[in-house]
Amino acid sequence: MSHNFVNEMMEMIRLVEREERSSVDEAAEWIAESIAADGLLHLFGCGHSHILVEDFFYRAGGLVQINAILETSIMLHEGAVKSSKIERMEHYAGHILDNYTIAPGETIIVISNSGINGLPVDMAIEAKKRGLRVIALTSSSYYGLESRHSSGLKLKDVADLVLDNHIPYGDALVPVPLAGGHMASGSTIIGAMLLQMVMIAVVSKLAERGIVPSVYTSGNVPGGAEKNEQFIRTYRSRIRHL
Repeated sequence: MSHNFVNEMMEMIRLVEREERSSVDEAAEWIAESIAADGLLHLFGCGHSHILVEDFFYRAGGLVQINAILETSIMLHEGAVKSSKIERMEHYAGHILDNYTIAPGETIIVISNSGINGLPVDMAIEAKKRGLRVIALTSSSYYGLESRHSSGLKLKDVADLVLDNHIPYGDALVPVPLAGGHMASGSTIIGAMLLQMVMIAVVSKLAERGIVPSVYTSGNVPGGAEKNEQFIRTYRSRIRHL
């Protein structure tokens, strides 16, 4: 079974790398433009999607100008069932954004595998109202489902650009013997790969502009902590969770 999962993921990686190349490049161009103008990249996701937000925030080898929107009420450690219920709520995204420093012209990536729930859709709508470009990281396998947002819109309808993870409906990829279901979700792995592709392209585009990219160094290598401290002093007032 594990062999089947690895094969499935390898095929998915090749598919996404091929099909999403142009979208990755466009996303990176927007983000590089924003950073070149002293802007930030904002990341938001509910439930398990927030794992990707944390993975790209304050991480060795990670872009410094990332503002992770980490709303604890929608994280699993404060209640998994509660998190799922809040994800379906509307009119909450604005209150979340009020707690963060954002500016027109910046970019936000909203991560939602299904893209049909109220809060991710609301977050995209609210971000656009505030002048942000919205990139959705979602799966096209859910495009045929009905939205849970009162507008009838899905995340892909609101977003200015979509990064499609191409994960099959239901996310889990490997059949479970006797149980009749599936296991082994792929959205986190593919989502992380897509975002890494974007970040690598961002620093390349910054370098092309003659801008030295700001990237964290591991605090466990000589000089890493000191280098990172300079970034922290620069951005602490604008990035809430530093």
